[in-house]
Parts: sequence; structure tokens; C-alpha cells
Amino acid sequence: MSIPSNSISGTLSPSASSVVASSGAWTTLFILTAVYAINIADRYVLSTLIEPIKNEFQLSDASVGFLTGVALAIFYVAAGLPLGALADRTNRKRMIGAAVAVWSAMTVFCGLSSSFWQLLLARIGVGIGEAGGTPPSHSIIADKFRPKLRAFALSVYGIGASVGAWFGASGAGYLNDAYGWRTTLLVFGLCGLPFALLVWLCIREPKRVHDEGISPDIHSENTSFRETFRYTLQSRALFHLIAGATVVTFWGWGILWWTTSFLVRTYSMSVGQAGGMLGPIHGLAGTAMMVITVLVMLLLRSKPMHQQSSFVAWTTLLGTLFSIALFATDRLEIAHVLLWLFIPITYIYIGPSIGLLQNLYPAGMRAKGSAILLFTANIANLAIAPQLVGLLSDFVAPRIGNPAESLRYVLLGCAFTGLWAAYHYWACARHMKRESL
Repeated sequence: MSIPSNSISGTLSPSASSVVASSGAWTTLFILTAVYAINIADRYVLSTLIEPIKNEFQLSDASVGFLTGVALAIFYVAAGLPLGALADRTNRKRMIGAAVAVWSAMTVFCGLSSSFWQLLLARIGVGIGEAGGTPPSHSIIADKFRPKLRAFALSVYGIGASVGAWFGASGAGYLNDAYGWRTTLLVFGLCGLPFALLVWLCIREPKRVHDEGISPDIHSENTSFRETFRYTLQSRALFHLIAGATVVTFWGWGILWWTTSFLVRTYSMSVGQAGGMLGPIHGLAGTAMMVITVLVMLLLRSKPMHQQSSFVAWTTLLGTLFSIALFATDRLEIAHVLLWLFIPITYIYIGPSIGLLQNLYPAGMRAKGSAILLFTANIANLAIAPQLVGLLSDFVAPRIGNPAESLRYVLLGCAFTGLWAAYHYWACARHMKRESL
């Protein structure tokens, strides 16, 4: 299938859609935001529980990184691509409801696990379930809101990440100290099941909105992944957007995966104390930053769209400086302040990146495009980051005077990857500007 040279500019035509944000659109957005919060909460539960799980099963950092991150990531990304393709062809709201039920049930089984291998298999089930939730959610929101409002709507959706991380960190920390890590997982898994029913009963499957100015062949829901990949590589803006979002998840969420353990080891905190410190930062400052991002996207909705990418680039650069300082200091009071500055910035990229992605892809490729982004981003933050940090920490520990500090030194080195992420967002903005987007 050939791709016309004007296909991208056509995607972003101001009159590209007559869809307006109806009351049903807002209801859908709020429900899907809640579902996203449950998704992120279930992830943060495992990262918060690294230390008690490691101690019970006598694991190395590399092994616990594989269990909590890589096991989920491998099957998340492996299932994500075919499920993303399925989302462009099937009823998306039923798909989301089924996905929520699966990953919530698998989280319950994580809590019931009595051995490393049982926990590993249940964690794999969580990954497969989560893979079916996000691409169709992005696609539904894109069909509910016209192009100029998509970055705004998906920034609202992104608030689910900060709220979910808050409950995942604070809730898991409290429940673990009071009842143990297994009970913690049971509670979080059971809390997710009612949301599966809510999706089935309260969301109406929208008609797929085909933006004007694009070949009908590209709009078709039958476009293949090969055609979607080719389309992605032909657009330099899309390439740099996906690269930037991939690296920023390694820098931000990959580092945060180990932050609870960093606080426990470096500052001798309990899991509950560390979770209690991090939870409000995610919930209060993270949500506040997402609201600010929503307002910025509203202000930029009538501006050239490359400014959204520039906004992410500059804020990522600022956050990188905070993250470097965080792991360079050995004073808890300074680290605490820097956490309040660093963590909220890690949420900014979500809405603008997904919004730009949905605008740069034609309707028939949107869920597959989201699946591609989720594939690369989750390889970075769920597979590479947990495993690489764990391996490097195990390597550094016996070679320094205080082995407990190995994790801090490794995280300090990883903090510099934020500069790489900022570069890709600037490159995305530059190519969008050349194409007058």
C-alpha cells in the first residue's frame, strides 16, 4: 500500500472532525481514566513490594527485577501488538472490560502465590491482561474528541497515572506493614474487578472517526502492522515522538520502579515509610502537574502542534536536572524536596505524547500506533530498566565499601538518560514545524 506524501498534514487539518465533546464523551473519559489508575496502581504495588518479596524468596536484585518487571513486560509487549491490531477491528469497550477483569484476577493470584514460579506465572497473566486495555482506550478517546482537543483529553486521561501511583505506593506500603505483601495484592486485585463491569455497562462503543484528507486505504481498519510500521518510519516526527516517549519512560518510570528500594537501602526506611513518602508526591504533586499539563494543552490547542512537543522537551530537561541531584545527594531532607520536584515532571509527557500520536496516525492505525508506542516504552521501563538496574546494582555492590549504596550510584547514572529523551522531543517538534503542524 502506498502512502501519500500529504497524509500527515491531512491528519491534522483543523476541520478534520465534526466530533464534539458530548456528555457521553466525558463519561467515557472519566471511566477510562479510572481504569488507567487501576492499571498503574497494580504496577506500583509490585515495585513497592520489591523488598519484602526479595527477602521472602531470597532473590538477588537481578532476579527480583525479572520477576516484578521483565516477566510482565515480555508478555505485555508480546500480546500488545496483536491486541492492538484487534482493537482496530473489534468492539473496543468489551475488549477493555475483559482486559480489566483478567489483570485484576491475575493480581489476586499473585497474592495467592506460595512460590517464586507461581508468582511469576501470575505476573505473566497480569501482563497479558494489561496489554488489552490501553490501545483500545486511546482509540476510543480519539474518536470521542476532535483533533485539537485530543492532547487535552488524553492529558486528563493521564491523571490516572498519578492517582494510580499514589494508591499503589501509599496503599501498598501501608497494607504491607500491617498485613503483609500477599494481602496487599489480594486487596488491589479485588478492587479492580468492579471496574470491568462499569466499562461494560456505562461505555458506548463510538463510531470510528476518519479524519479528512487521507487516503481511504490508510483509514481502513484492515491496514496491517507492516503498513503501520512503514508509515511510522516515513514520518520523522512520529519516529522521534515514539523514540522520545520510549526513553522518557526509562528515565522517569524506570528509575521510579526502584525508588522505594533506594529509600529503604540508602536511608534505612521501612517499606511503609518509603511508600508513605512517595504516595502523596505521586497523588498530590503528580496530579497537580497533570492538571497544569491539561491547562497548557488547552492554551496550546489553537497553536501549531509542534509546541506541544517542545513543551515536553523543556520540562523533561528540567526534570533531568532534578533527578541527577536527587541521587547525587546523601541527605534525606534534600532528597525529599527533590522527589517533590522530579516525580511530578515524569507525568507531563503522557497526555501530549499520546495526543500527538493519535493525531499523527490515521484512524485505521491509531490502536496499532498506540500498541507500537506501548511496545517500545514498556520494553524500556518494564523490561530493560528493572533488569539493567538490578544487574548493575549486583555488579557494583561487591566493588564498593558500602554495598547498600550500589543502587543509588546506578540510578544516578540512569538519570542522565533524560537528556536523550529531551533531544527526541525537540527533534519531533522540529520535524512537525517543517511540516507546518
